[in-house]
Amino acid sequence: MNAPLPCAAAVVASFVFLLLLVPAAGVLFGGVNWGPGDFIAAGVLLFGAGMAYVIASRKVASTKQRALVAVGVLLVLGTVWAELAVGLFD
Repeated sequence: MNAPLPCAAAVVASFVFLLLLVPAAGVLFGGVNWGPGDFIAAGVLLFGAGMAYVIASRKVASTKQRALVAVGVLLVLGTVWAELAVGLFD
């Protein structure tokens, strides 16, 4: 049984928050040069990818198909992240 979508969104948002604590610690202790816009962009990308997986995985039945959905979401996320970070397609 799937959790209701608002509960799933809260879980995804919690994981995004925890993931963003890593670069936040890097900013505080040196070594990471992120501004507020970087955190917003990363949060939107990670939350969007997480919700895309949640919604798409509800449409498929098997574990193999869910794994393929995860791979697809991660490939798109990685491509967009790389483009924003270093201009992969310039």
